[in-house]
Amino acid sequence: MGDVVVVGAGFAGLTAARELTRLGHDVVVIEGRDRVGGRSYTGDLAGVPVDLGATFVGPTQDAVLQLAGELDCKRVKTYGQGRNLIRWRGRVRRYRSTVPRLSVIELLDVSRIQWRFERICRKVSVSRPWSSPGAAYLDDISLDRWLKSVHAGASARDLMAIMSRVTWGAEPDEVSLLHAVRYVKAAGGLGRMLDVEGGAQQDRLVAGTQQIALRMADQLGDRVRLGAPARQITTGPDGTLTVATDTESFPADAVVVAIPPAHRAGIDFDPPLPAGYHELARHWPQGRLSKAYAAYETPFWRRNGCSGEALCDEGPVFITFDVSPNDSGPGILLGFTDARTFDPLPAERRREVALAGFAALFGDAARKPIDYLDHCWGTEEFAPGGPTAAVPPGSWTQFGPFLSAPVNGIHWAGTETAEVWTGFLDGAVRSGRRAAADVDQELARRG
Repeated sequence: MGDVVVVGAGFAGLTAARELTRLGHDVVVIEGRDRVGGRSYTGDLAGVPVDLGATFVGPTQDAVLQLAGELDCKRVKTYGQGRNLIRWRGRVRRYRSTVPRLSVIELLDVSRIQWRFERICRKVSVSRPWSSPGAAYLDDISLDRWLKSVHAGASARDLMAIMSRVTWGAEPDEVSLLHAVRYVKAAGGLGRMLDVEGGAQQDRLVAGTQQIALRMADQLGDRVRLGAPARQITTGPDGTLTVATDTESFPADAVVVAIPPAHRAGIDFDPPLPAGYHELARHWPQGRLSKAYAAYETPFWRRNGCSGEALCDEGPVFITFDVSPNDSGPGILLGFTDARTFDPLPAERRREVALAGFAALFGDAARKPIDYLDHCWGTEEFAPGGPTAAVPPGSWTQFGPFLSAPVNGIHWAGTETAEVWTGFLDGAVRSGRRAAADVDQELARRG
């Protein structure tokens, strides 16, 4: 057995620590924030838990669903009865299913683009995307440039832009096509990734997703140190590792770094890591996505036959969901907002424009909430950004091999390193399990 330091108390780090403890290792988890959960953070709105970060779980996300079950964290289905809304080209229309009602020509174009995109997905390796046929070309162009190259119409491009914003917190011209298709394939396809019923948005945790992290941390007890950012990881001549925070140093036989790739750059590695690892941190940026919630006495949109799910081609609110606890209230709307225009605004102005966005979809009653809350991940002081990495052109083929490969006793976890449900809570849990198994095997080989 050995001593292991885990850097990061998000889902990946806590899962790794939990598994390593179960295997008999002595573990310490250090976390720079004053809380656990990472990009899962549950707040309170009108007395109801609401997720300011990761929110949904769904079918085939077996790792996080199993974990939630083990920790007795209850789930509830995302409300989806009634018609969805879309505000498109200045008009609000109703529709059912994932793809909104467009003209016949627009629908044919969207179907054509989806078919071509998923055809590329089939050829891409999730575990080694840089070795896929045509990887250099797929990684050289952005998702936006590819859409233009296949003559996607304006509606298809706008729908893909909404997908890009909510998925990576980035515009289609900021994400490589190789990253986009690899990410979608890891989720099981566009339908599985975007759908509510049968898809990634099917269920929510009644008490919020952070409850899972809190319960893992309770099990780990004083092994978890908050307000302790990793500043330096030193490798001694004998291979022993030391992880230093602002106030303490922890010796270790192995280290699991379970933070987003971009944030690895905030740790000083002594001696320096091989160049590829250093460059990866610089070329794997975090996206930026924000959320706004409004609470009402009742979910009034349900009386009008609306599901609460909506799309909008104008910001700042571009997609909404109904996350109300029940029919009697309070009614709660969740809106994903465009960080580019939303984040720079002062708090009162953010509230004003978010409510205007809800009202444009659901009527003037949406302007008069009983409570309001928003969160801008890109403006956080410590470890800003989310929901996941927005990997730009050229990065996968040059630096992909360094994303999760261990080096000198240092192992990497985090949802970005997962090969199934990358970018989701499920991917984070899977990555923590994988890192823990790798550390256990490595320490066993050392004897």
